[in-house]
Amino acid sequence: MRGMQLPRWLLAGLRLPTYGLNGISVSLGLALVQLLVWPIGGASAAFVAASGAIYASLADTPLAPDRTRYRVFTAALVGTCCSALVLAVAAHPVLLALTITPIAAASCMALAWGPRAGAVSFVGILALVFSLALPPGMGLLALAKHSGWTLLGALLYLAWASLASRLLQPRLRTLALAGTLETLAALLQSRSRLLRPAEPGALPAQSPLQEWLAHQAVLDERLQAARDLLFPALDRPGALAQTQALLQVIELRDTLLVSELDLESLDLGPQAAARATALRETLCGTMEQIAMQLARIALALQFGEPVITTPGTVADLRGQLQAQQKAALDDGVSPAQQQLVNALVMRGEHMLNDLARLQAALAAPQPNQPPLPVPDREELLLFVSAEGWPLAALKSQWHLASPVLRHALRCAVALTSAYVLALWLPWASHPHWLVLSVAVVLRGNLEQTLARRDARMAGTLIGCLVVMLLAALHVTALSGLLFLLAAGVAHAFVNRRYLVTAIAATVMALLQAHLAQPEAGFGVAERLADTVLGALLAWGFSFVLPWWEHRSLALQTGRVRIGLARLAEQVLRWPLPVRPELPLKLARREVYDSIGALAGMAQRTGVEPRAVRLPIHTLATLLVQCHVLLAQLAALRRLLIYRHPQMNQAATEAALTRCAAHLAPLLTATAGLLPGELPRKTAGIDLPTAQLPSPTGSDGDSESAHLMRWLQRRLDLIELAAQRLTAAAEVLKAAAMPPEPAKSAMPGP
Repeated sequence: MRGMQLPRWLLAGLRLPTYGLNGISVSLGLALVQLLVWPIGGASAAFVAASGAIYASLADTPLAPDRTRYRVFTAALVGTCCSALVLAVAAHPVLLALTITPIAAASCMALAWGPRAGAVSFVGILALVFSLALPPGMGLLALAKHSGWTLLGALLYLAWASLASRLLQPRLRTLALAGTLETLAALLQSRSRLLRPAEPGALPAQSPLQEWLAHQAVLDERLQAARDLLFPALDRPGALAQTQALLQVIELRDTLLVSELDLESLDLGPQAAARATALRETLCGTMEQIAMQLARIALALQFGEPVITTPGTVADLRGQLQAQQKAALDDGVSPAQQQLVNALVMRGEHMLNDLARLQAALAAPQPNQPPLPVPDREELLLFVSAEGWPLAALKSQWHLASPVLRHALRCAVALTSAYVLALWLPWASHPHWLVLSVAVVLRGNLEQTLARRDARMAGTLIGCLVVMLLAALHVTALSGLLFLLAAGVAHAFVNRRYLVTAIAATVMALLQAHLAQPEAGFGVAERLADTVLGALLAWGFSFVLPWWEHRSLALQTGRVRIGLARLAEQVLRWPLPVRPELPLKLARREVYDSIGALAGMAQRTGVEPRAVRLPIHTLATLLVQCHVLLAQLAALRRLLIYRHPQMNQAATEAALTRCAAHLAPLLTATAGLLPGELPRKTAGIDLPTAQLPSPTGSDGDSESAHLMRWLQRRLDLIELAAQRLTAAAEVLKAAAMPPEPAKSAMPGP
């Protein structure tokens, strides 16, 4: 199977995103299952086998082949077992209601294994819903046959998913890398807009912090998806070049993070204000050109075209930076401002160097070109998402203070109540529709529940209109084909745009009911009523055993601070060629993940009741301080990497050790500065450029002494950022702490 891939003309002709290819693969797999089973067992068997294939297909997402097989096989077993269990008790409504409760609870408890279990966790609920749609009262033989066809369909789809995953791997790896390049280009564009002064009276649609967090969250997600696809396939054709490019994307993000520092200190004096503006514009233009080059590379990868290097563009941009640097220095600015100008220009050149290395990794190899360095595969695999279902993760959530257990209990009661209510409604031909509506709308937090509620109701209305239009045009004669198409669309967009999934799912459900009972019509009115009622039920049950964001605040802020402390520990060391960078890279990824989790809390708490809502502005302040400290640490790392040969090692190590000794207790302490307390050691760094010497030694000191003062300034700023972060965390903790209940004044016995 090694080296198998789809024909080049087909890949170039499709030009579809990852989720589009995945949706087409699912539709083809479902169709193949039906075509294979139909000659053996007839139309009814093919219909049942398709249900089993749908259960398995829920876990078929863009993954490495081994992970695809593992998750699809798990989904196949879960779906088959849940379907058999529901059908065995379907003739007894009370027993069936009691069966719904553990299925719903167990399905939601699967979320204890994290996002990788998200698709598998819904398999049991979907099997429950599909089985409720079948006539009750199956005999033992009929139940065995039904379970056999279900399992056969699921296993056939497993074989298809394994084959399709292998065939699509080269394309999926390419699209994953292209997605990271697109997002990094957007991040560069947002940085450029931030550097430019806002026009008078202009109101940005999004704050710089919100925009940065939004792009960072998407980039983190796409970087992890690319790691999961590329790192295990390092020995595959083309994967080495793509892996090197991905590693360069990570480095370029760090360089970009450093580039925004010290810009507020760029003041070349009243006579050179125009020069300062020109230098800032040049820096912005460099970022925009790099973003444009990244976007072009991404398009080339998406369209299957060769990546063309542009050394002339990089050279031109470097020449513009150097010209602005020379012009600014020729204006007779102070030595401190000279140092700042040189530093800003150097950061721009570092970004250009990162771009050049990225282009070189993806360009066609040239004669006599040295081969690409091969990274340590075992080290890369440490950055791949965890796989498997360890029981320890499940046990850790077995307490009422767990958001996973609370959601499982909430969902179990909600689905059981929905089924019981459906039996009492004036219409009861499709009780599973009400259960399904509650299941897809009720999420683990209120923000997602509200979003699903609105999208579900709007999507159902549009989907019903689509089915009515198809019926009027007599296109429903192709119901089987439309059902498969709708299943693929629903699968493709479930994590991209749920409104599209809701539309496709409505079409699929109505066509499925029509295929099962053509004489009963489409049940459009019942579908609309069940959806509205189910959405309202889910909304109401979201307040049962709720998990408000303030409950996770201490955990998340502690995770951020500990992650930054570990990253600082790795950065505050003299760089040695023999020292592996794996601990630093792992710590850096943990910091990005923890900041992303904190940003997610800021987004979700905005829709919570005011009594439990986190103070948004205080939380935003903490995020800003996290961002500042992360940028300062990245700047220090760059300084040590690029300038350590000119630095005094003994003096540098002593300064790094002192800073590390200050940071460790500050970031990991349970209590930091009190609200209003001024951080220490602020004198002398309010105007940090006053301590910047000229790198040329124009003030009489040696280059090593000048670099030492530059290093000390950076260490002072790191410590100041850590103090402000600690203070912001304590202020947020105090503001978010719920009031203690009043003690009773009644005397005891």
